[in-house]
Amino acid sequence: MAVPKRRTSKQRKRKRRTHFKLNMPGMVVCDNCGEMKLAHRVCKECGHYKGREVLNKSESTEDAPE
Repeated sequence: MAVPKRRTSKQRKRKRRTHFKLNMPGMVVCDNCGEMKLAHRVCKECGHYKGREVLNKSESTEDAPE
């Protein structure tokens, strides 16, 4: 079994981990309502994608029984 001969230093460990970071998701402005949404996905606010309505968001979801 491979065992390190010397302890990995903090500097070497941190250099290796510089690529482990969070990325901002690709956000764009919705063409229909102007809200921010994830790119290449249906708008959560109005239900439009590529200029056409995909989800019918006119129905009230708050009054639905649980």
